[in-house]
Amino acid sequence: MSNNVQINCPQCNLLINVDDVLGHQAEEKFKKVYDEKMAQSYSELHQKQIALQEQEEKLVKARERENELFKEKLSKELATEREKLMIEAEIKAATASELIIKQLKEDNEKRKVENLALREKEIEMMKLQNEIKEQKENFDISLQKELIENQRRVEEETKRKEAEKFDLRKKEWEQQFEQQRKLIEEMKRKSEQGSMQLQGEVQEIALEDLLRLNFPYDSISEVGKGVKGADAIQTVYDSFQQECGKIIFESKRTKEFANDWIDKLKADMRNTGAMIAVIVTQTMPKDMDRFGMKDGVWICSFQEVKSLVYVLRDGLIKVQHAHHTQENKGEKMQMLYTYLTGTEFRQQIEAIVEGFTSMQDSLTREKRAMASIWKEREKQIDKVIQNTIGMYGSVKGIAGNAVGNIQSLELPEENS
Repeated sequence: MSNNVQINCPQCNLLINVDDVLGHQAEEKFKKVYDEKMAQSYSELHQKQIALQEQEEKLVKARERENELFKEKLSKELATEREKLMIEAEIKAATASELIIKQLKEDNEKRKVENLALREKEIEMMKLQNEIKEQKENFDISLQKELIENQRRVEEETKRKEAEKFDLRKKEWEQQFEQQRKLIEEMKRKSEQGSMQLQGEVQEIALEDLLRLNFPYDSISEVGKGVKGADAIQTVYDSFQQECGKIIFESKRTKEFANDWIDKLKADMRNTGAMIAVIVTQTMPKDMDRFGMKDGVWICSFQEVKSLVYVLRDGLIKVQHAHHTQENKGEKMQMLYTYLTGTEFRQQIEAIVEGFTSMQDSLTREKRAMASIWKEREKQIDKVIQNTIGMYGSVKGIAGNAVGNIQSLELPEENS
């Protein structure tokens, strides 16, 4: 069912649809009809006014004429009764004309009243149009405000959800970072502590690699795990590939030095036919602060073993050459053996080892200094990176998507 409101024009009784009046076309139509009616009313009124004016002029002339005639008749003493009747008829006619004029004037006044009422209706219609237009404008304004408010609420809700997502992702990253930090600390702790067995095996492998690298003409034999005996055996060869003797090595990496290691290594030396035995230890005996011989066994640190082996190997080669050139000369062999086991030979070895140790200490200090510098720079770089990531995350959380993504600071995209 239609909800349109219709009214009747008070002048022409024309049925007018208020919804059509709201439109431009209906307004033009109503205005045209109204202008035509008004023009027609003004035309009729003008014609009546002209006719009334003509009648008034005629009446005036007739009255003047009647007055003249009446004067003439009154001035004539011989007027007949007929003339008197005619005068009376004319007077009646004049009276009737006055009544007509009065009626026309009343009609004219009535027309004016009707025109005034019509104009008032027109004013009311214009007011109604203005009210409808104002209501429509107010409705449009309220609708626009409601749309803007809804858009603002949607934007705020979207920002809130994005902020919640970012907080969740941030907490996930913090939790993952904390887990990774704990894992790194645990791995670092395990790496630093390690097991004594693993540390010993690492030093054994490093010792074997050092001997193979620095003495490529010699034979380095690895003693299998679980087999009794020394950890490594070095068979020394001269430049003519003649065997000159064996050096056995026992690698120890413990917090305390055990004296029974010496007796055990002597037994291993006899079993293998080696001429020299060396214990490479992390902790020196209490009565030794540096490398040296104790109870017929050489004891040194891992940093000193390279220099010591150079000297011991050279002594074995010289002893072997002396043995070949002076066979059956027991006194000289005894002298050579006395020399090798004497103080002079030990002092020479100490001097050589001291030179190597000094150079190695300088190299170690340089390595430590460089490692310290590298570690300090690494910490500085990490600090700059962490501060940069923190600043980027803070700005990103405030500005949202207005800030462009930095690929190196974003999570890698997962392929669907």
